[in-house]
Amino acid sequence: MSEERQTEMPAERLGPLEQQVMDLLWDHSGHTVREVMDQLPSRPAYTTIATVMGNLERKALVTPTREGRSVRYLPQRTREEHTAGLMRQALGVSRDRTASILHFVDTMPEDERDLLRTYLENSQD
Repeated sequence: MSEERQTEMPAERLGPLEQQVMDLLWDHSGHTVREVMDQLPSRPAYTTIATVMGNLERKALVTPTREGRSVRYLPQRTREEHTAGLMRQALGVSRDRTASILHFVDTMPEDERDLLRTYLENSQD
């Protein structure tokens, strides 16, 4: 893992609506406020989604880009990078990081442990 990856901005937990919006952005590589509104089943108000986009921008999860009269919001990191950041954050508050990592690995399904094992073996090359 590169030094750059280890020093990236910490991931912030997302509220339920923020998570729904980010899932749309990750799945479709960006959306305008109107496009998000049209795809959410709850049909929130324009101002609600605009506020969520502002919050996501503040959390460094999206970047606004102007497209004519509209603003398209693009994800700044992948879903996987965000998840990894949440995992680092959780380990960061542990009093015993090693025990936390080992407990996490012990609770992983066998196929995921095999994946991890293979990754670690190949990364030593």
